[in-house]
Amino acid sequence: MRHDGLVFELRPTPAGQIGFFAEQIEPWRQLKAAIEGSARPVRLLNLFAYTGGATLVAAAAGAEVTHVDAARSPVAWARRNAELSGLAAAPIRWIVDDAEAFVGRELRRGRRYTAIVLDPPSYGHGPRGERWTLAEHLPGLLDGCLALADGRPELVLMTAHTEGLEPKALAELLRAAFVRAGVSPSSIGAPRIAAESLVLRAESGASAPAGALVGWFA
Repeated sequence: MRHDGLVFELRPTPAGQIGFFAEQIEPWRQLKAAIEGSARPVRLLNLFAYTGGATLVAAAAGAEVTHVDAARSPVAWARRNAELSGLAAAPIRWIVDDAEAFVGRELRRGRRYTAIVLDPPSYGHGPRGERWTLAEHLPGLLDGCLALADGRPELVLMTAHTEGLEPKALAELLRAAFVRAGVSPSSIGAPRIAAESLVLRAESGASAPAGALVGWFA
């Protein structure tokens, strides 16, 4: 299928997904606008990147992207989507790794990013059986992400699909991470962290809730 100049391969999965997540269209729109409007080159880290929608949007908009997912199959699927979209030669690093472990290693290597995108699950496991729960691990992961941007990212875009997690609560988790980093979000160009609900909408007018979105844009 085609969406906004990109091509996605669809296939059914045991979980009932098909590889394209329509609730992400609004986050992708915001991501594309932020990259195209940036005054400096964007080096983006995409965590829990799955079949690569945000990776493709960012690469097509001119960003250098590091795509990280804990499972080998969706990373291969994302690479296939990149090939189908004419982005096989784009500056994308494809990484199969646990998100927290990868962030820690990047910090020790001294590598830095100007933008962070993440779509953490409610719970899951890394490639070596690492256990993940959003409530327990997200604050520490956000701390590491902001450290990778030296506390001053060009953008942070986060979505989550945990039942009962409201957009304001997700925004507060990001705001608290900025505070722990010793940086007030309003001191570096943005008056607030924007939060909104993700909603799937049909042309018929029917809709269904699909999670929460928070974003901070320099």
